[in-house]
Order: sequence, then C-alpha cells, then structure tokens
Amino acid sequence: MKNNPPQISIIIPVLNEEKSIPKLLSHLKTSISKSNFIKEIIIVDGGSTDNSVSIAKENGAIVVSSKKGRAVQMNIGAKKATGDILYFLHVDTFPPKNFDFFIHESISKNKESGCFRMAFDSSNLFLNFFAWFSKLNYQICRGGDQSLFITKNLFTKIKGFNEEYKIYEDNEIIERVYENTKFVVLPQKVKTSARRYEEIGIYRLQFYFGIIHFKKLFGASPDKLYDFYRRKITTS
Repeated sequence: MKNNPPQISIIIPVLNEEKSIPKLLSHLKTSISKSNFIKEIIIVDGGSTDNSVSIAKENGAIVVSSKKGRAVQMNIGAKKATGDILYFLHVDTFPPKNFDFFIHESISKNKESGCFRMAFDSSNLFLNFFAWFSKLNYQICRGGDQSLFITKNLFTKIKGFNEEYKIYEDNEIIERVYENTKFVVLPQKVKTSARRYEEIGIYRLQFYFGIIHFKKLFGASPDKLYDFYRRKITTS
C-alpha cells in the first residue's frame, strides 16, 4: 500500500479584506493542479469589522479568529492546520498555476522549505528591478510576498513566527529557516499587488523598507522596527 502524499494547508492572515478575499480564493481554486495536494484553506482573521469572515466562509475557507498581528495570526493558523506542509500566503499575492504540484514536488525531493519567485502586478521598471532579485537564493532577497512553504515538522522545530515582531515577521523567520535547512526558490512566479507602493509612493516605500532592513541588521529591537514603520509608513 502506498503512503498518502503530503498535503498542504494554506494559511492566509487577514484584517478587513472583504474585497480581496473572494479574488484570492477564486484564484486558488482555478490554480490548483489536477492532483490537488491542498488539504484546506485557512483564513485567520485578526478582528475584521467588515464582512471578511462571512465572505471567507461563503467562499469555502475555514475561518479562525485571532488577535491582530500577522505573526500571531499565522501561528494560530499553523496550530489549526492538519496538513503536512504549511503554505503562508498574503491576501494580495496570487500563486502560479499548479502551485500545489510544484510545492509538493519540492518537498518530495527532501526540501523542507522554500518559496516562489515574485512579480508585481505593475509595469513599473523600478518595482520589476527589485522583483528580479527574488530569483536569487540569498536570505537578503526573501520576503513574505514570495509566499513561504515549510513542512509542519520544521515549522514546529523552529517554534514558528516570533510574535514579538509586529512587522518584519516574514524576514525574521526566514533567517531561522536558512539556518536550519536548505532553502529552495522555485522558478515559477507569484504575482503580488503593488497597491501599497502606489498608495505611499514607490521610491519612498522601498527606501523605508531598506531602512527597516538595516535597522534589523544592526540590532534594532522588534519594538523599534515597528515604531519606525508606524511613523513613516502607516501614517504616510
């Protein structure tokens, strides 16, 4: 008797995303391979005041309630997940066709963690220049928009996301993933929204992200990183 293939739990943290949720869930349904390695889609709601919860349920997702904060929300989703592979996805990031097959194929080759390359839904040359670097398998080139997949065993081993980080949680966990396993960057691309860049300013936001990265590199605490983010980005 053959062993059952490992299955994937998709985990999506949201907060007031009633417009984005149906678009992503519809995209996921049409992008899953014929083999269908998806065990479940978990929406982790951080206290939405719009119709995010009801819309997610209407579109077939499992909905879990959580405190606000992506690290907290994704850890809650991971605890709820029953799949062997955790796939963390932002609500405005759209995986490639047959994404579940590519993830499964990678894990079956004894790769415990990885991500896809990234493209923006924009023709802006500056954004596309930075997206190009997502093809390189270096820690500095990683980010949450590239969508992290990781075996549940490894996620448990490294103790999940660090909930002290209100921002930069994706980059922080990647540091520990690189320390514990060989990371793989798949050649297919996710397409992520440029909406935040367009709202704040493309060059300004990239500059601020660069400062946050270097602050972390030189030992800034999670609270100091968030304070800079709150002052420069959320109030811009």
